[in-house]
Amino acid sequence: MTKPQQHSGRSAFTIPTSDVMTQLPTQFFASLVQNVNREINAGHDVINLGQGNPDTPTPPHIVKTLQESAENPLYHKYSPFSGYSFLKEAIAKRYKEDYNVDLDPDTEVAILFGGKTGLVQLPQVLLNPGDVCLVPDPGYPDYWSGVALAKAHMHFMPLLESNAFLPDYEAISAEDRAKAKLMYLNYPNNPTSATAPLSFYEDTVEFAVQNQIVVASDFAYGAIGYDGHRPVSFLQAPGAKEVGIEFYTLSKTYNMAGWRVGFALGNADIISKINLLQDHIYVSLFGGIQSAAAAALTSSQQCVTDLVARYESRRNAFYDALEHIGWQAAKPSGSFFSWLPVPEGFTSSTFADLLLREAKVAVAPGIGFGTHGEGYVRAGLLSDETRLREAVERIGKLNLFK
Repeated sequence: MTKPQQHSGRSAFTIPTSDVMTQLPTQFFASLVQNVNREINAGHDVINLGQGNPDTPTPPHIVKTLQESAENPLYHKYSPFSGYSFLKEAIAKRYKEDYNVDLDPDTEVAILFGGKTGLVQLPQVLLNPGDVCLVPDPGYPDYWSGVALAKAHMHFMPLLESNAFLPDYEAISAEDRAKAKLMYLNYPNNPTSATAPLSFYEDTVEFAVQNQIVVASDFAYGAIGYDGHRPVSFLQAPGAKEVGIEFYTLSKTYNMAGWRVGFALGNADIISKINLLQDHIYVSLFGGIQSAAAAALTSSQQCVTDLVARYESRRNAFYDALEHIGWQAAKPSGSFFSWLPVPEGFTSSTFADLLLREAKVAVAPGIGFGTHGEGYVRAGLLSDETRLREAVERIGKLNLFK
């Protein structure tokens, strides 16, 4: 075997790294996944409530549409750069039926490779280095990633239980208001599970106009509301399309997380900017997936009704069990998460570590979502009722609650 040639006297080849890569936030939950996998690999039965991945399959009629569409030679070619019109028309139809919001499919809808992609791209099309973005705390950590990639700065808006986990706009300083160009909101909220009333969005539009701040509403859990209440869309507020956009995804509504189908909806100028950026990065989603996504949006929505009923039943079973062990927490009004206060004497991380180590139950520490997430853990309603009750029973045996 020929040995590789040695180049004596030459310096080692160095791969450069851009400054923006070194400024990306740490992926906090990577360590959580590693810890859970370590317990599983050691042979332990871990009940994983720390994930945000739907646990039931995509409805069969959507899968069948993909199977049939995959045989269509048209979809074996490049898709139109901004996606097929039939899919944009389908999301516009769904928003009209569900929220009575009118959308122009041609100018007010952008197809995304999942909602996360759009959330991360938005700062890159709106912000310059040094601009400020208002970000909820606690909040979805990938907002931070988009701001970092734009070399912008964040001002965190505390979400406090005393204010129903809504931001207090009056608490934002005049200086931060003047610098801010973009604001993220997320209701139903991850991680707090709070929902927002229409009056809040009306106040948000007024705040945005007064301060010239674009609003980005993350509506990923928009289909999941409880006790007979459908979550409110930001776009239902008068004037919303003048000041911002909303992100919607099929991941949670139709259990299509792996399919990566999302949308940006609203202000036509912002939508055109997103489409322009995507023209430089992607050709649109595989046509077969777009066809199946359109079927999900335009066919019977009974599968969505059934899904929400399943999560509500799980919620009720889980909270009945929590009450039995003395763990007091408010029931979620939306999303498939629970936001639970940690017992006295623990941080969110030490408590999560204890539950995994001693009860073999995984939850997400609140600190991973921001400073104001400290004191809480997030638990997902993403196991069946039997496993949810078992998880609480295991925790109850630790005698942490009085």
